[in-house]
Parts: sequence; C-alpha cells; structure tokens
Amino acid sequence: MFTIYHNPKCAKSRAGLNYIKEKGLEYQVIEYMKDILSRKELKDLLMKLNKSPKEIIRTQEDVYKEKFRGKNFTDEEWITILIENPKLIQRPIVVTGYKAILAQPADEIDRLLM
Repeated sequence: MFTIYHNPKCAKSRAGLNYIKEKGLEYQVIEYMKDILSRKELKDLLMKLNKSPKEIIRTQEDVYKEKFRGKNFTDEEWITILIENPKLIQRPIVVTGYKAILAQPADEIDRLLM
C-alpha cells in the first residue's frame, strides 16, 4: 500500500498521483493542505525521507521569501513552520512501509518498487 501526500492544486503532485494510478498500485491519498500533519506525522515522514525539515521546503513560495528566507531556525522550529504553513512542504511525498521519496519527477516512485 502506498500513501501519497498530495496537493490537488499542484501539477507535480497530480503527476505523482497519476503515475501511481497508471502503475495500478494500491494507494491512499492524504491531502495535507486540508488534513494538517501533526508534529509526530511530519517527523515520521522526515525520518522515512531521510531528510531534515529544511530540505523539504518550497523556497519559491512567497510566504517563504517574505517570512523565512535568510533566517536560521532549528529543525524543531522548521517543523513548527511547516505545520503552520503546509504550502511550504514539497510534494508529492510517497510512502510505502518504512521508506518515502519526494516524487519529483513522478517516476522517482519506481525507487519504492525495488
């Protein structure tokens, strides 16, 4: 079973979901803009991605440029920022078992099939 953390307004996220559908994989969708991640859920995702919070930030977003660019925050502070501003989380994130990937481009999902 695959879980995709998805934003339907994002072309890259839609491409990831379509890729999963085309592969015929069993999946569930979490629209993380609606169902905000808890601190524990975000930390779990980061662990599965093997990334720090700063590594999954969408730095091209206006909110990042206006409020956060050039400032130093701890990982815990970045986690709070990401929970409060889920638009800043890169997408889609696809999870299966104990592994997760940032599915950009969508064919990165193949790495989870190995």
